[in-house]
Amino acid sequence: MKLKFSTFLMFLGFCITAQTVDSTSLISEVVIDGYRKPANLMTATQSVAVTSNHLLRQNAPDRLVESLNLLSGVKMEERSPGSYRISVRGSTLRSPFGIRNVKIYLDDFVLSDASGNSYLNLLDPELFRSIEVYKGPEGGDFGSATGGTVLLKTSSPSIAEFGVSAGSFNNFKGKVNYSGRGEKSFIRVFSSYQLTDSYREQSALERKFFFLNAGRNYSENNEVKGMLIYSDLAYQTPGGLTFDQMMQDPRQARPKTQAVGGAKEQQAAIYNKTVMAGLSNVLQFDEKLSHFIAVHGSYTDFRNPFITNYEKRFEVGAGVRTHFNFENNFENIFSQSRIGFEGATGQAVIRNFDNNAGQPAGPQNFDNIFTRSGFFFLSQKAVFKQKLFIDASLSLNLMKYEWESLFPSAENGVKKFNNELLPNFGVSYAISPGLSIRGKLSKGNSAPTTEEIRSSAQQINTDLFAESGWNKEVGLRKQWGKLLYTELNVFDFRLKNAIVRRENASAQEFFVNAGETVQKGIEFTVETGKLNLNNSVLNGLKLYFSGNLFDFKFKNYEKNETDYSGNELTGVPGTSVQGIVSFDILKIIKADITHFYTSKMPLNDANTVFSEAALVGNIGLGMPIAAEKFDIHVSARVQNIYNSLYSLGDDINAFGNRYYNPAATRNYLLGITFKIK
Repeated sequence: MKLKFSTFLMFLGFCITAQTVDSTSLISEVVIDGYRKPANLMTATQSVAVTSNHLLRQNAPDRLVESLNLLSGVKMEERSPGSYRISVRGSTLRSPFGIRNVKIYLDDFVLSDASGNSYLNLLDPELFRSIEVYKGPEGGDFGSATGGTVLLKTSSPSIAEFGVSAGSFNNFKGKVNYSGRGEKSFIRVFSSYQLTDSYREQSALERKFFFLNAGRNYSENNEVKGMLIYSDLAYQTPGGLTFDQMMQDPRQARPKTQAVGGAKEQQAAIYNKTVMAGLSNVLQFDEKLSHFIAVHGSYTDFRNPFITNYEKRFEVGAGVRTHFNFENNFENIFSQSRIGFEGATGQAVIRNFDNNAGQPAGPQNFDNIFTRSGFFFLSQKAVFKQKLFIDASLSLNLMKYEWESLFPSAENGVKKFNNELLPNFGVSYAISPGLSIRGKLSKGNSAPTTEEIRSSAQQINTDLFAESGWNKEVGLRKQWGKLLYTELNVFDFRLKNAIVRRENASAQEFFVNAGETVQKGIEFTVETGKLNLNNSVLNGLKLYFSGNLFDFKFKNYEKNETDYSGNELTGVPGTSVQGIVSFDILKIIKADITHFYTSKMPLNDANTVFSEAALVGNIGLGMPIAAEKFDIHVSARVQNIYNSLYSLGDDINAFGNRYYNPAATRNYLLGITFKIK
């Protein structure tokens, strides 16, 4: 690792002495959206990381992992294709699968459901044009989440293209992408089909995806937009392995035992068919006052044959976000005030049966769960002489569950969480045009999701409390002309009633509150502009380097008379470092070399088992070809070039020491895209 770090520093020194710079390449020049609250990244009061097109190119066409893992403080896991988790500053502590405690928006609409769960794996990664990740609680603008907020942006220039890719493990993907813009309207249609057998047994994936987005300016400054999504996702779940099983055969699925069948025998998998539709409208009354509203609805047919049961879940959800915006320009002062409401409702009809080799058999438990959540918010932004930037906000958050158990016994109940006031205050000061310093104080709150209140253990857990805590942080951003951008963040987050996942003897998860945690960290980013080396072979050199150092520990945490206080936080690596070296070969081939280093991390609360540190490298090559009727782009990728044995997502606190989900060894991918001229 020391050798590779030294090599990076030599590259960086070489870049700084290069002769000319491409001025359009630094991410600091990006204007972030902030959900219709735009700001320049350089002076933003939030801790926000942005995936530019350069970072999004690091993904294979079938996944999103690499781009998000290049951001400091962000970790995306994929235990098997389609099984996503996102951690922002260590927030996967409570996520055995899926995405919780991280709020996700898709353009104008809320992707997260009423309980806080997000089916990000339904979406095709190539749909996105940019991604903004707001790290830490932002309760004043985005409501309850102690981890962070993700804004997915799909806006696209006019384009008409289609493409295919294929590679190792029978990986295939085809896509069609059209985006057209007129004087007052736009439309985008994106559709794809993906199929792979994947690396491990019982881990195949198939996804059919369709996306439609359209809008029209029906009068000056007034716009209506519509969105429709249909996704049919099916992926097998191979299950976790013990260390010995992984070393014996990392490709095997979880084997059967005398007590229960294995993942293959029980045909463990997840089938998710979802349709989501929404409408949004911006009404500009005058140059100062405007109103925004977005409404959406969704239906999900979710089926999960598991080792010990077969679950059918039918979910209906609806949501709304609306606010009034008032902007004013005084002498050297810009002010923006916002007052609004965001709310969601959901109903989950859950039926559990015995699993007979992948088919539902005898009934186990039948429950209906109703969720109501929302928050009122007041937000104030002020800019003084383009030097001092202030964001202050306050939200009142509400959350309630109602349920009715139908089988094996009839029972009704209500779980209402305390209404929480979440304040947020951030300030940024531009010391000079290329140097800013910022500070932030915010409170976060996160109630359990439906999958935690009613987990695969099939018990309604009324003992769970919402977790909450205060976050303090400072940050420094420096842009060195057009040559270099650097950023440093230091934060201290104190979380109470942290929700932790556990497994029982049947591998069913359940959740408990684990006292307090102390989460301190440093995050850093270094990025160069695109540099002209005046070399006939290599040109256009660009470097990106980021990472984080975390000191996360449990505080006041006891379980069954065992004191875990002072232990490292489960599933959170202390050190993550990642980077890209990008360059052009012969001014024709674009090459990207990425590396991801993750230190060891505890896999159980007792800190008796740790994962091994891992270094993973990828290489991507792309070449444009001009033809008469098409612009053609050919790409090739080699992933895991060192053939490392590692996991893209361990199972924490796993019963029977089944912690490990081995990721694919060295594999290859070829792709071609035709863009119609």
